[in-house]
Amino acid sequence: MGQGTGTDLVSEDLESVFPHLARSVYAITSPSTPEYNCIAWAAGDVERWWWPVAGSFAYWPPNIPLQESLDAFIKAFGSIGFTPCGDANVEQGYEKIVLYVNENGKPTHAARQLPNGRWTSKLGKVEDIEHELDGLTGAVYGVVAQVLKRPIDE
Repeated sequence: MGQGTGTDLVSEDLESVFPHLARSVYAITSPSTPEYNCIAWAAGDVERWWWPVAGSFAYWPPNIPLQESLDAFIKAFGSIGFTPCGDANVEQGYEKIVLYVNENGKPTHAARQLPNGRWTSKLGKVEDIEHELDGLTGAVYGVVAQVLKRPIDE
């Protein structure tokens, strides 16, 4: 998966790439597009690709280290109001995201919680999906390493 390019997924292969999806309820919620990635989607940005790569096609918030580290990703989301929190349960007045890391602790994916408690993710260059939190855990994205939240503007 290098440089935040995501996996080269094809929609028909989702369950083979993410075996936990086959044992859960999920739905494809958008057409395929290369315009944005999972990090941007979790941040609410559908116009650009987010990844900490200098001099590249990708956006990264100003003054945040250009590092593929959990700390840098927490700081990137902190720049738009997210702070670490203890659990992934729905919390009134807040929106939540989760950051996934691989076995080396390197960030691989982000998902955003929906008001119904389920999660939404952009899968590489393919579709957005609605899924259960553990639906994407495994060999490709690893495990959930951090939950973040920010107040909802109402």
